[in-house]
Amino acid sequence: MTGERRMPRIVVVGSVNMDLVLRCTVIARPGETLTGRDLQEHFGGKGANQAVAAARLGAEVWLIGRVGADGFGDSLLQGVQSAGVRTDYVQRSAGASGVAVIQVEDSGQNSIVVIPGANGCVTAADVLVAADVIRSADVLLVQFEVPLEAVETAVGMAAAAGVTVIVDPAPARREVPAAILSADWLVPNETEAEVLTGSAVHDRAAAVRVVRQLRDLGAKRALVTMGADGVLLADTADRLLVAEPFRVRAVDTTAAGDAFAGALAYALAGGVSESEAVRIACAAGAVTTTRHGAQSAVPCGEEVRQLMQQQPEAGYLRICTD
Repeated sequence: MTGERRMPRIVVVGSVNMDLVLRCTVIARPGETLTGRDLQEHFGGKGANQAVAAARLGAEVWLIGRVGADGFGDSLLQGVQSAGVRTDYVQRSAGASGVAVIQVEDSGQNSIVVIPGANGCVTAADVLVAADVIRSADVLLVQFEVPLEAVETAVGMAAAAGVTVIVDPAPARREVPAAILSADWLVPNETEAEVLTGSAVHDRAAAVRVVRQLRDLGAKRALVTMGADGVLLADTADRLLVAEPFRVRAVDTTAAGDAFAGALAYALAGGVSESEAVRIACAAGAVTTTRHGAQSAVPCGEEVRQLMQQQPEAGYLRICTD
């Protein structure tokens, strides 16, 4: 999708989890007991999901993180490696790998509880070991399922080297170092944006206020993903831009945000325009919602191209006049 040039080089610092997925008619409320349909194991973790998303689209990807010394750790490493992700800097920790317990209801909506395990052991030293590969990357992509000390170290190193930094602030945290929030791209969903700013994203007008608040926090570009309502972007000139979503039949939104972030990293690393990069990311996220699982749901480049061809008007950024 980016023409004939060298493979985009991306480094992802983040989590590697085994996802235990519970399928049910509706998500259980506090105090409620429901009977689900089945339980499945999927390779997951926001870092690993995003790395796989970028690799499947054609990027050269390094993952920095940790897995446990358990059977899950062996499987998780094999999973990302089979997608073409480099795991030279994924270390093993004593004890358990990270686990996420996910309820997915028939509408496709989900709720997730993450047990960090080895992900909680990722350190700044782990990042420093990979200094050369970070400095030579086109894009660094980070999230918050590993300690912020490691994230901040990676962001500072990349920024100093002129590497584009994308921050996916998930899971949401109220207190985030300014150095992380001043990324080239800050890409929360509605919930994460609300935690960062204290303002709810309940409609387009509210989203406009929130992306401006995110820019005030230091982000060069603030983009809020709003699911079926598309995305809203405040760019470096503080213009407000909106992209309407691709229309698909969603069955599971678990890894849609990760596919979006990984595809955005891939596209920006490949040198396309910001508008085209957002469109590719929107298409990748949309395809991901049409099937179950995390890494198993992330699309390849041909699937993304097909959706973009089928819906030629969707996903493009335009000036927001709402």
